[in-house]
Amino acid sequence: MKIILLGPPGAGKGTQAKFISEEYSIPHISTGDIFRKNISDKTPLGIEAKEYLDKGQLVPDEVTINIVKDRLSEDDCESGFLLDGFPRTVYQAEALDSFLNANDNKIDMVLLIDVPRELIFDRMTGRRICPSCGASYHVKFNPPKLKDKCDICNNDIIQRKDDTESTVKDRLDVYEKQTEPLINYYKEQGVISAIEGSGEINQVFQRAKNALGAICK
Repeated sequence: MKIILLGPPGAGKGTQAKFISEEYSIPHISTGDIFRKNISDKTPLGIEAKEYLDKGQLVPDEVTINIVKDRLSEDDCESGFLLDGFPRTVYQAEALDSFLNANDNKIDMVLLIDVPRELIFDRMTGRRICPSCGASYHVKFNPPKLKDKCDICNNDIIQRKDDTESTVKDRLDVYEKQTEPLINYYKEQGVISAIEGSGEINQVFQRAKNALGAICK
């Protein structure tokens, strides 16, 4: 089972990826994780990626693609994988297809977690964290008992820079611009399946399982 997980920032991809990975016994491959591991292990690709990141530049497609290819070549991916954060562009998708085709493989499903922009905006701008103990809250969905105070250590909770209104708007704009061509690319292949991403976590997971059932038969 070879799956790509798509969805906007704040759609809950990380949570659903963990559930899917455990349910189907396939590795969850997050590009952020494999970048960090390559940089930490000081692999040639990790060193190259770090040079760009240290300059505040985007890592070029070719470096990203090669890091993903290396990860997909590991033994635990033989029975399948769940890709999260890759591909981000049609160029990356084409490179992934070429790599898989060369090994007589293909993507079985692209699972799109579809969440209305307004709900994503509420989810992300309402998030708060405690910088002292790491506890997380939401002003609407999971507020602390005392306003702006952590339930665990009573320190002030804060809003991350990534969760401010202007930053969230920019991130959603970039996502929509990048992802629309990617969604069309996979629609043409007939492998995309969209599920509603609003509601309780377990409800969303059940929708994901229902969709993935089509390739488990």
